[in-house]
Amino acid sequence: GVSSAFVSIYRREGVIGLWRGVNGAVPRVMVGSASQLATFSSAKNWVSQMQWFNPNSSLVALTAAMISGIAVTITMTPFDVISTRLYNQPVDEMRKGRLYQGFFDCLLKVCRTEGPMGLYKGMGPVFLRLAPHTVLSMLFWDLLRQRALQYCQPEVKD
Repeated sequence: GVSSAFVSIYRREGVIGLWRGVNGAVPRVMVGSASQLATFSSAKNWVSQMQWFNPNSSLVALTAAMISGIAVTITMTPFDVISTRLYNQPVDEMRKGRLYQGFFDCLLKVCRTEGPMGLYKGMGPVFLRLAPHTVLSMLFWDLLRQRALQYCQPEVKD
């Protein structure tokens, strides 16, 4: 289980081992969150302007969330590749990576040896993981935002 994995990593590599690869994970989360929120808002405005659906329909948000899921996958896959390689690389006796010195070193080595498309290995599984998460997150966020706006707006009396 998770607790035995923590104990195993701690015994083998110490506290530092629990943080191995974080320099690849932090940029991944920053880029993913930024692309998710920005593309959802932009896509929702675009879908609304296209007038494919009733403006109050949840289909507007659903379509925008699906577009956002694609954008998140495209922007996050390189970071997933780098994070995975940083996490999985062997370490020396000083607990330093044997293959990569850090995020940018990994990025450059992947691009040199495999070309830029090497950063998109595993994009299909990343999409299958991230797209549903993005769709659900953005749909719930939009629904909660609409409810909050309705709750906070004072009623107009004639």
